Amino acid sequence: MSARVAFIGLGVMGYPMAGYLAKQGNEVRVYNRTAAKAAAWVDTYGGESAMTPAEAAEGADFVFACVGNDDDLRAVTLGNEGAFAGMREGAIFIDHTTASAEVARELAAAAASQGVGFLDAPVSGGQAGAENGVLTVMVGGDAGVFAQAEPLIQAFARSVRLMGPAGAGQLTKMVNQICIAGVVQGLSEGLHFARNAGLDAEAVVEVISKGAAQSWQMENRYKTMLAGEFEHGFAVDWMRKDLDIVLSEARKNGSHLPVTAVVDQFYSEVQAMGGNRWDTSSLFARLESMKAKK
Repeated sequence: MSARVAFIGLGVMGYPMAGYLAKQGNEVRVYNRTAAKAAAWVDTYGGESAMTPAEAAEGADFVFACVGNDDDLRAVTLGNEGAFAGMREGAIFIDHTTASAEVARELAAAAASQGVGFLDAPVSGGQAGAENGVLTVMVGGDAGVFAQAEPLIQAFARSVRLMGPAGAGQLTKMVNQICIAGVVQGLSEGLHFARNAGLDAEAVVEVISKGAAQSWQMENRYKTMLAGEFEHGFAVDWMRKDLDIVLSEARKNGSHLPVTAVVDQFYSEVQAMGGNRWDTSSLFARLESMKAKK
């Protein structure tokens, strides 16, 4: 059964995600800060565009958002032009932004005060996952609200799971980013060592990827890393934004994340190299640049 859907934020993730909702037969209205991108989406997928988040959300059963950070999220939800102002009682807001658990809880409370459901539902899988409709979605919120929204989220997801109350989705995404940071640094060091040892790095990976060292990063990034190509995924600027959220939450809950903190600083060095928009595997470029300076 189709639903009336709004989608706010048509970046590299939101654009294809909204497209999958339209392909599923839903009636989709979109909003984007850059109106030209919203117009291009409508040209591709149909539906209509709105001038404000509130207008996009008017009459919608479900309102999706995928924006940049906490401040962006507040900007598109709160105030007279925010989505909450346009939402009817009983509608559901699904936020796919990677943001803080704090803002998720804040917005869940604001939504509840006007009879609106709220799910924090950050995603993993990157641009390719969004384009291929195979994202992993980790969700925080009420079980009953989740049950209503899950069939729509499945339009662009390979895996969807409720992790707990409001904020639990964001906390789970933080665990995801912690794990990625350590794995990418480890892979970068391994490839760097293999080269310096005079080994055929590709042959090394072909062997060790069949054993305990195997990872998604190894399988999908080692060739581009060795080729010095870093235009294939999640940007360093965005990873640092995420790690800042992680480290802030760790200070609150007493977690000790020494590797994550060090890798965050390594990414700051990548930024200093001009790699702000390089993908996260560019930690390898940092190591290779250090070798070149010797």
